[in-house]
Amino acid sequence: MKQRLTFGYLYDFRNPREWQRPWADLYAETLEFITWTESLGFGGAWVPEHHAADDGYAPSPLVTLAAIAARTRTIKLGSAIALAPLYHPVRFAEDCAVLDILSGGRAEMAVAVGYRRREAEAYGIDFSSRGRRMDEFLEIVRRLWAGETFSYAGKYFTLKNACIVPAPTRPIPLYLGGFTDKALERTAKYGDGYFGNPEVWDLYRDKLRACGKDAAGARMRIQGLFVLVARDPEKAMEEVAPHFHYVNNAYARWLNEDRASTGFDDTLLKPMTLEAFKASGILRILTPGQAIDMFNEMLAKAPVEHFMMMLPAGVAPSKFAPYAEVFAREVMPAFGRATDSRSELPQ
Repeated sequence: MKQRLTFGYLYDFRNPREWQRPWADLYAETLEFITWTESLGFGGAWVPEHHAADDGYAPSPLVTLAAIAARTRTIKLGSAIALAPLYHPVRFAEDCAVLDILSGGRAEMAVAVGYRRREAEAYGIDFSSRGRRMDEFLEIVRRLWAGETFSYAGKYFTLKNACIVPAPTRPIPLYLGGFTDKALERTAKYGDGYFGNPEVWDLYRDKLRACGKDAAGARMRIQGLFVLVARDPEKAMEEVAPHFHYVNNAYARWLNEDRASTGFDDTLLKPMTLEAFKASGILRILTPGQAIDMFNEMLAKAPVEHFMMMLPAGVAPSKFAPYAEVFAREVMPAFGRATDSRSELPQ
């Protein structure tokens, strides 16, 4: 029996100088690509969040998700991730409720504390407070989505008779990201599931049990931003490695900014030359058969329900479309999703 697993892409809307094109074109072409992936049977379109990036990394996920909702009908959509400490919880809860209504109940959000000090400071937020601020944020958002009207007196938020109207079509699924022990505790306490890497499954399961929750109902969404499927991996490496290399080095620079404050392992990502990146194994270009084997192994180890890849920075969607099509036609059917053979590639 096939194990059900859905797939989607993360869209960060970066516009690097090396491949820069008009912003309106980048957004329009990416939105068209998302609509096309829905017709192929992909199950998710996800938008992350960062601020003041030179390449324009998506700063406003909820606005972008509303545009995606207006153009699609079935695909799940949400933040991956939104930086919770930068939001007022009532505004976030309201905006997500409207997004859920606009999308017909397809919104599924993921949030985390963030790891860049300069982003918090630009919003007037004490970087060291972001975990405690997020705890209050999560409690408030969950209660608002549950339909409560309540007052709240916390260290960071004080509310009087807070409620949201209109309410979401149902309690919006909320996933939490992170890798530290504290982040997994928070995920077990407040989240409907975990967003991140499969290696944390054992710790996440333990945290669920410590909260008195049944680990058998655990939900995990895994990011595989450096995973690509191609019939000819060597050719694909030459074509797309520069774009994934750009992403690697950009994240590496950010992760190194405040490593002591975030607890990230110094082996996570490092800046490197293109040739070193190609040889590093960070970018995993798999044949369809290899990808099916990898996903089956993942499912045997952890309760993964969705796997998220990436449209890499600087690649025109029309150039990336053949890779998405190979994935849809040759990998997804192994996990319970048929593909519409009539779908045409975006131009």
